[in-house]
Amino acid sequence: MLFDLDGTLIETAPEITDALNDTLRRFNLPPSNQAQVERWIGHGTQELLVQALAQQGGTTVSVVRAASSLQLAREEFERCYIQRCGTRSRLYPHVIETLHLLRARGVKLAVVTNKESRYTQRVLAAHGLLPMLDRVISGDSLPQKKPDPAGVVDCLDHFGVHRDRALFIGDSSIDVATARAAAVPVWLVPYGYNMGQPILASEPDSLISDFSCLL
Repeated sequence: MLFDLDGTLIETAPEITDALNDTLRRFNLPPSNQAQVERWIGHGTQELLVQALAQQGGTTVSVVRAASSLQLAREEFERCYIQRCGTRSRLYPHVIETLHLLRARGVKLAVVTNKESRYTQRVLAAHGLLPMLDRVISGDSLPQKKPDPAGVVDCLDHFGVHRDRALFIGDSSIDVATARAAAVPVWLVPYGYNMGQPILASEPDSLISDFSCLL
């Protein structure tokens, strides 16, 4: 079983919002609210920051991407977020006990996320998940990120598991696109971050109410 991280295993939006607002204050921009931030989660830190700077600065993403100040903003966000990781995030219901039971049944467990590894490792460690995972693919582990299927394929190859013996669990259309590209089935949870779009519009193979359904 392969899991997305943000919005699937762990609710991370509160502390991402904190770090983002720390950064926006540094550049004299108005703060974002958590609902806005949840719509920007999914494509990695850089894209989230670009979206926030454009929205709160009253400009376009193309202008932000071309700005010389973007690197400075990224460095500030990185400093803020590494301090915030694990401070206001929380595990979703039934995650810990379900992963324990799956692992006891011999299921290999992997995370495939677009979050950079320094944040991924810190958040997973803060919530005690690292010892339960057999493999972690972050947004900078490979040259490609989701929705490219490289992370899923890497895990399948590493464990020698055929696609019809795998399942991807996520919370967004990005996860569906990733699973489809890797030719593995995909189930979604209804409580995560899907960029403001209805979750059923992503057309997963199944929509589950919580992690206990995986058993």
